[in-house]
Amino acid sequence: MLLTGSMLRLIRLLSCLTLVLFLQVCYAKKDSKTSCYTCKQITENFNKGFERTAKQNFGGGNTAWEERTLSKYETSEIRLMEIIEDLCDSSSFDCNHMLEEHEDKFETWWFKKKTKHPDLHKWFCIESIKVCCPKGTFGPDCNACVGGSENPCHGNGQCDGTRGGTGKCSCDNGYKGEFCLDCRDGYFNEVRNETFSLCTECHSSCKTCSGATNQDCDECKEGWEEDDQEAYVDECSKDPSPCNEDQFCINTDGSYSCKTCDRVCSGCTGAGADKCKACASGYQEAEGSCTDIDECSQSESVCTKEHQECVNTKGSYVCICLPGYEEKDDECVQIPQPGELIDRKFKVC
Repeated sequence: MLLTGSMLRLIRLLSCLTLVLFLQVCYAKKDSKTSCYTCKQITENFNKGFERTAKQNFGGGNTAWEERTLSKYETSEIRLMEIIEDLCDSSSFDCNHMLEEHEDKFETWWFKKKTKHPDLHKWFCIESIKVCCPKGTFGPDCNACVGGSENPCHGNGQCDGTRGGTGKCSCDNGYKGEFCLDCRDGYFNEVRNETFSLCTECHSSCKTCSGATNQDCDECKEGWEEDDQEAYVDECSKDPSPCNEDQFCINTDGSYSCKTCDRVCSGCTGAGADKCKACASGYQEAEGSCTDIDECSQSESVCTKEHQECVNTKGSYVCICLPGYEEKDDECVQIPQPGELIDRKFKVC
C-alpha cells in the first residue's frame, strides 16, 4: 500500500516527538547526576567551612569574654554567611545556581534542623531537594540496587546510585556481569552461590583457569605453553639465543629480557666476570674469572722506544714518555731547560 503525503508527514512528526522525548529523558538523567555531584560538593565545602570557623573569634585575651562571644557566634547568622560565601567558585555556574535557589534551606537547617539532623548532606541533598539517593539505592524513588541497599552489587562493585542513575553495577577488579558474581579472565570462583562470589587471581601463567596453580590453567597466557609438568616457555633455553652475542638472556614470566655482558667477557651466560664464555682481549682467565692482563709486568717490554715507560690500563696499556721527556715526531725527546733555550736563541742569531 502506498503511503499518502499526510501519512508520511504524520510518521515524521511521530519520529521527531519520539526523538525529543528520548533526548529529554537522557538530559534529565544527566542533569540529575550532575545535580547530585554539585550538591555533594556544596555540603562537603559547608562542613569544611564549619570546621574553619569553629574558633574564629578566639584571640588569646579574656577567656571568659571570648567564651561568651564564641557561644553567640557559633549559631549566629554572621557565621552562616561566612561559610556560605566560600561554598562555590565564582566560575561554577551549577554550584552558584543551586546555592542561590536553595539558600533559604541552609538558613532553615542552620537555625531549626541542625540539632535533630546533623548530617547536612542527608537532610539537604537526599531528603529536602531530592537530587541524591542514600548509598545502595538509585532512581527517582531511590530503589535498592542489585544485591540490596546494604550490600549493593553483592559487595563486589559500586551501584550507579543517583536519582538519575540506572542502578547498573560497576564491578570491582576481578569481577564482571550484571550482578558482579562472575569472574573476569585471569580469575576463578573460589566460592560462589546465588548471593555471594569470591573471585581469586589465577596463576601468572594462566589466561583463564579453574584453580590457583599452573596445573589449573584452562588457557595459557602469551609466552606460556601447556606442559605435563608446568605451563612455561623458557625463551632463554632456545638455540640460537634470542639475545645478541654480547648479551645474556634473563627469563621472566611469559617473556625474557637481554642484558649486556661484563666488559671483560667475550660472550657470557650471566652477569659478572665469572660468567664469561671467553675472556675479552686484554683479559685472561684466573681461578674461574676473567681478570686484567698486566702487560707492563711481562718479561718482554711492550714499550720498545727509548725513554718510554709502560702504564697498565683495564684491558690494555699505554706507553708514555719518562719525566723530563716529551713526545715529538713519534719519539721521546728531552725537554730543554730554560738556560738551554736562551743559548739556542743566541746561537741562531
